Order: sequence, then structure tokens, then C-alpha cells
Amino acid sequence: MNAPEDNLIYLDNNATTPVDPRVVEAMLPALREGWGNPSSGHRRGRMAKEMVEAARAEVAACLGVLPDEVVFTSGGSESDNWALAGVVEARGGGHVVTSAVEHPAVLATARALERAGRIRLTVVGVDRTGRADPDEVARALAPDTILVSLMLANNEVGTLQPVAEVAEACRRRGVLVHTDAAQAVGKVPVDAGTLYVDLLTVAGHKLYAPKGVGVLVVRRGVAIAPMIHGAGHERGLRAGTENVPGIVGLGAACELVRRDLAGETPRLAALRDTLEASLAGGFPGLVLHGHRELHLPNTASVAFPGVDANELLAALADEVAASAGAACHTGAVHPSAVLTAMGVDAAIATATVRFSLGRFTTAAEVEAGAHLVLAAACVLKRL
Repeated sequence: MNAPEDNLIYLDNNATTPVDPRVVEAMLPALREGWGNPSSGHRRGRMAKEMVEAARAEVAACLGVLPDEVVFTSGGSESDNWALAGVVEARGGGHVVTSAVEHPAVLATARALERAGRIRLTVVGVDRTGRADPDEVARALAPDTILVSLMLANNEVGTLQPVAEVAEACRRRGVLVHTDAAQAVGKVPVDAGTLYVDLLTVAGHKLYAPKGVGVLVVRRGVAIAPMIHGAGHERGLRAGTENVPGIVGLGAACELVRRDLAGETPRLAALRDTLEASLAGGFPGLVLHGHRELHLPNTASVAFPGVDANELLAALADEVAASAGAACHTGAVHPSAVLTAMGVDAAIATATVRFSLGRFTTAAEVEAGAHLVLAAACVLKRL
């Protein structure tokens, strides 16, 4: 989907996706005619309200939930923060369990609640593939456990987590389960019913909708305190005049997911396998991270031993877009917390690059991208 003048090969779809042109088209009526306040009773307000509710129905159908269980938010981070803080507030505190490879929107929120004395926190580890052991999570449950938060798919290495197995154990104990599904929706089937979860996070910009819109699914009967107080928007759960164009865009994006996912998942998996094979064939000792079977179809996390990933990406910045497995702050390199939790050596972590393919990635781009990456990596390693 690159513009004709843009020859950047975009392999960073887990960071964000381009807005699908069909989503843009769906949003235009909301910008042109649906600009009324959905809470207003006049014709303009009713028009906006109808757009919001039609989008809510599309999101619900995509996620296997009821429309009134879909609460619109500003994005994944708000949804994650609210899931944890809202349950803790509603329950008056207690014990929370999460994993060491969660997105910072979950882990940082949990740590903040712990520092504030609101919760007792248990962070379970993961194996070398980045996958939590459901039995370990079950053993961590205590009489005062109120919530388990376990992501559905890891954003860095692509490993899928045993959310359904964990949720079944939690259900027997009366423990709520939240899953951050931001990286999963649009790549693998996501059905809140078969996952047995009580709360589920979606981020619009991860599935070809615009930034600034997301969802927290709150299943019927789940008590959660509002995070944003004000008027009675979103059934009194999330105050603020609705972002009508963004919500309409998210609804259109979810409709496309429902329609196209069955064909898109194997296409992405085949492209990812081609990319990994090309990189492994051209760089001796290449390391692949993540679970080989229980894995997002679009994500390749690979290490080029002896090559600094940030230097590699800097050399490719105008040709190939991807992400590094280590961040550089104030002159110091910090390996990814996810790779560290997986037991990956720091030297390998700092040599790790995440490539994430998307709806508009072509086989030609994968071939050309692999060639460019290998050429740059070999120069840096002086092969």
C-alpha cells in the first residue's frame, strides 16, 4: 500500500498499521454528516448515535460478544489501565496475577497499584519461547486473588498465550480474567466466549483503524469502576463524548477482519516463513525467538549475533522499517524486558530485530527486504 513515491518496505505492523483505504472511506460520512453529539436528541445527534451503535455491533460480532459488552476507549493503553484499576477499585483491592511479558500498559499499571498499596502482585515467568505455564498461573491463585491479566499474543516475539486454559482455572475460583488482545485481533481468531475471559482489550491502530480509538470488552455481570468520570456515556462506564469517526473506523476494520481473516492468516504465515528462511540462509547463526507453532502468523523475531540491532535499523531506516529488541536511552542499551524474561542472553537481545508483516505486505517486498537486511547485517558484521 506504499504511495508511489514511497519505497520504504514497511515491516513494522506490530507497532502500528496503516489505515485501510476502505476504513477511510467508511469514516468519511462520520466526518461530513455524522458530526453531531451522539447524546443529543435531535436529528444530527441521532445520526451520530446510529453510526456509533452500528460500529459497536460490528466490533461485537468480530469478538464474539454482545454489543452492550463493547465499551469504546481512546486505545489499548487506556483499556489495559482501566481493566486493572477498574477491577481493583470495584473489588476494594486484592491479589493480582500477571506475566513477565505483558505490555507496559499492563505491567506498569500493576506495579503502580502495588506501590500504592492497592494490590498484592504476582508476576509469573515464561519459558524460553515466551509462553506462560497455565499450571504455574493456577498455582499462583490465592483466596484473595481478584484478577489475572494475561495477554493473548506477545507483541515482540509473537508467542500466543494459554489464555483459555488459564481462564478455565480462574472461573472455577471466581477470579476475573483480562486479556490484552491488541496484537491478536486481525491476525488470529479472537472470540471472548471461547477464551472464557471477562475483560478484553482492543487497539484500533493495530488492525488498520485510526489511532485514538480502542475497546475494552466488559462482559455482562462484571463489576468495574469507571476510570473517567463525567456524564453517562458508554452505559456510565466511560465518560466523554464519543469519537464518532474513530469508532466508525474501528467498526469498519472489524468488519474487514471478519470477512478476510480466514484467507489472510495463512498468507501472512507463508510470507513470514519465507522471510525467516531467507534470513537464516544468508546469515550463519541466525537465532529465531518465540514459539514455533503457537505463534502470530505475521511476526518474526530474529537475532543477528554480532550485529547491533539499533545500528542495523539505523542503516536501513530509509529502506526497511522494523523494530529492535533493545532500546537505547541516555547512552545505555537496555535489552527488551520480554527477551530478558525468556532467558535470552543480553548480547543476543541487543542483536534482535522484530519484523512484523501486514495486510499490504507483498512477496516482492519480503524478498527485497530480506536482501537489504542481509546486506546491511553482513556489512556490520564484516562477513
